Amino acid sequence: MCGWMGASLILLAYLLLTLGKLTGQSVTYQAMNVVGAAGFIVNGWWHGAIPSAALNVIWMLIGGVALWRILQRSRSPN
Repeated sequence: MCGWMGASLILLAYLLLTLGKLTGQSVTYQAMNVVGAAGFIVNGWWHGAIPSAALNVIWMLIGGVALWRILQRSRSPN
């Protein structure tokens, strides 16, 4: 179930990005990727697919850093 939910979130995020409904710098896009990757990590670990789980740890870290930077920029006074 975690794997399907993760896949759905990542695919939906990519669809919305492609359609121009979200940008790569939006909190929503990055959050969808982080949560989706977490689902893939659980699924990969559970099924012993360590390369997939490792890839998604990196995917989640990239999204997490991007999300943190977006939130920091939105909170800093200009």
